[in-house]
Amino acid sequence: MRNRPIPGSTGRVRAMRMLGDPVLHTPCEPVTDFGPALAELIEDLFATMYAARGVGLAANQIGVPLRVFVFDCPDDEDVRHLGHLVNPRLTEADGIVLRGPEGCLSLPGLEAGTERYDHAVAEGVTQDGAPARIEGSGFFARCLQHESDHLEGLVYPDRLSGWRRARALRAARKAPWATGS
Repeated sequence: MRNRPIPGSTGRVRAMRMLGDPVLHTPCEPVTDFGPALAELIEDLFATMYAARGVGLAANQIGVPLRVFVFDCPDDEDVRHLGHLVNPRLTEADGIVLRGPEGCLSLPGLEAGTERYDHAVAEGVTQDGAPARIEGSGFFARCLQHESDHLEGLVYPDRLSGWRRARALRAARKAPWATGS
């Protein structure tokens, strides 16, 4: 029997912002109000992430330019990591650099081989303001780096170069969700 509610069970699914939306390309502001609105935002992030079948979601992806992200992501050993971070900072990204397929809920249906470190640490606070430190390896490290990038106004194509970047941006322009389609 559960002692706590399932994340997102009281949240509402919000509209996802797509590549090209200015909110995705602008660094997010720190959270200063740790009241009920923050708890509601976190619930909405979980509900939206689960509805979109994602493993992580940053607040700006639903149009809220605040430094918050949620995750429900396995690592390479299939250990589940579930939680959120408020005002996170990526304090470590090291180890082996791996190029692996990376997608994004703000670029649905697309992915590209993106280089990321196989170890990452993000530090921030919980919705109650308690200090939190999240360490990840493998796929979960990729998730932590990806969501931290969102809060800095970056999307994974910004990490690509050459033909990988050109191909990803061309596919995004042709996608049914692209602005102007």
